[in-house]
Amino acid sequence: MNWLILMAINVVSDSTRIFIDNYVTDYYFKGKESVSSKIFYGYAGLFFALLIGVIFGVNFSNATVSTIMLLILAGFISGIAGIPYYRALELEDSTSIGIFLQFAPVLYLIMGWFLLGEKFSPLQLVSFVLILVAPLVIVFTARKRSRHLKVKAIMYALLYVIAYVVSALIFVLEGLNGLDIISALVLVQIGKGLGNLAAGYGRVRWRKRFYTVLRKTKFRVIHPMFLNSIIGIVADFCYRYALIIAPSVALASAVSDTAEPIFIFFTGIILTLISPKVGREKLNKKAILAHMFATILVVAGVVLMQIT
Repeated sequence: MNWLILMAINVVSDSTRIFIDNYVTDYYFKGKESVSSKIFYGYAGLFFALLIGVIFGVNFSNATVSTIMLLILAGFISGIAGIPYYRALELEDSTSIGIFLQFAPVLYLIMGWFLLGEKFSPLQLVSFVLILVAPLVIVFTARKRSRHLKVKAIMYALLYVIAYVVSALIFVLEGLNGLDIISALVLVQIGKGLGNLAAGYGRVRWRKRFYTVLRKTKFRVIHPMFLNSIIGIVADFCYRYALIIAPSVALASAVSDTAEPIFIFFTGIILTLISPKVGREKLNKKAILAHMFATILVVAGVVLMQIT
């Protein structure tokens, strides 16, 4: 399949996942200890890894032990990254989180400089500034009493992005290396399931919170989380496969990182107008203008970053 089609599917799927995560966090978990939902995603991830393996078949015989362990590690890191991700969602709406997560292309370039000795062009330095200024627009247009919460959300989002970029780089650098794409992604999914369980069971109060929400909602919370599990697997598969078959990792990342904030911005407004429980965006004029301007900065920054 063409890598551009894969990235388009990833953008739609990943954006939808963020909205559902925000809905579950605010509506079912009431903005408290929502990282405990990773318990469900952990078990679901392992179940789907087994299901995919049974349906499509896997073959690990040609892979080295180190390749298998590194791909599981890549998934595990991605699962653990849910801890700062859910803390960010507890503090901010989907549109803001979508903007905060666009630190990824900056990190890809920094790691390319640090690990591979690549150079920054003047335009790329300008793009750094544009992308880094975007979250500040969200912070300084907010009310004073909520600014410190937005700064915390940015820091949590940055931690999540660092973990996700490291996970993606391990996957790309290791390559398929004796594995077909399904087998490789099943290994990543196993690691992600284990990482999700480790994150969800990380603290006693998180475990208690999860089972409390299950009882209080009469297990209704499972429905959106189950849907999100499927969407998340589709998004992850498309993103990682596109990174492998695209002409370059930077180009594939640029397509995703340019399209996603735009999609999230407009979808967030539409969803909030149609179903406020799902969209949950701030629709006052000041907030919309701030998010629009921040989105433009991010998109311009990502585009400039690809010009050498």
